[in-house]
Amino acid sequence: MTKQFSSQVHDNGVAEVVLNRPPVNALNAAGWRGLAAEIEALGLRPEVRVIVVRAEGRGFCAGVDIKELASNDKLIVDVNAGNYATFKAVHLNKVPVIAAVQGFVLGGGIGICGAADIVIAADDATFGLPEVDRGAMGGAAHLQRMFGVQKTRYLFFTGEMIGAPEALRLGAIERVVPREQLRDTALEIAAKIAAKSPAMIRIAKEALTGIEDGNLEDKYRWEQGFTLQAYMSPDSSETRAAFVEKRDAKF
Repeated sequence: MTKQFSSQVHDNGVAEVVLNRPPVNALNAAGWRGLAAEIEALGLRPEVRVIVVRAEGRGFCAGVDIKELASNDKLIVDVNAGNYATFKAVHLNKVPVIAAVQGFVLGGGIGICGAADIVIAADDATFGLPEVDRGAMGGAAHLQRMFGVQKTRYLFFTGEMIGAPEALRLGAIERVVPREQLRDTALEIAAKIAAKSPAMIRIAKEALTGIEDGNLEDKYRWEQGFTLQAYMSPDSSETRAAFVEKRDAKF
């Protein structure tokens, strides 16, 4: 099986994790499990001071592999577990995690961004959670960590996307840059953090996570219970079938 991501650690202590599963970086169950393990392991390495998560291709991440789930809906349990582990590995990592995103940021891509400490976006990035249109739930806890209640509910109910400039205006992301500058900008910010005391940065990461409102992991677990409920619905099966067959769903 082709690996769905790669990683390297630079001499300055910046680790770089790169999603690369064409055409849309939609990871399957094994991919999400592997990504979670890799991000968590990097944060435990003493030489790693910051992690940058980015992607190759036209978009950052389209979430889960809908075609895999359409072929075997029992895999939803494994996919749920992999998503939960990945987002937790980012959010509760020992070191800061920067998400550098371009193009479409959907589903699991929102989970990574919503769990990250800093999000840098290319000017062509668009954010959304079309979960209702895919017969699923989940990710709203992470979207809400970025956008707040009103915008989150609007985006979730309608399935609409929001562009990087508007996301920046709303304070959901830190910076918008031309696409060709995305990687360099993320690595530059990471290097600035990596140059500081690693002990102090690790303490700061834990302290900042602890002062957040609510428990992100518990909120996401709550949502995932509804994902399983949704998957038991005939409407959920119809939405997935329509997606794979490239047609409008019929209800």
